[in-house]
Amino acid sequence: MKVFTVHAAKTHLSKLIERVEAGEEIVIARRKTPVARLVRVDAEVQVRKFGAMRGRARVTDAFFEPLPAAELDGWDG
Repeated sequence: MKVFTVHAAKTHLSKLIERVEAGEEIVIARRKTPVARLVRVDAEVQVRKFGAMRGRARVTDAFFEPLPAAELDGWDG
């Protein structure tokens, strides 16, 4: 992942878009702080439809039971 300043991104936008089309991710930074990321549109995560797994997975009643104290203690870090 290559980082460019805002000025460089404005100056070379067409070339950056070509690089993104080739699969590269580009980060644009203002004063060394990343503020934006250029990625291919098809590389974005598709939003999942609610209920898409209905009928494909089973959740038993045990799923809703409280976790044992020993297991809960492990989540406290």
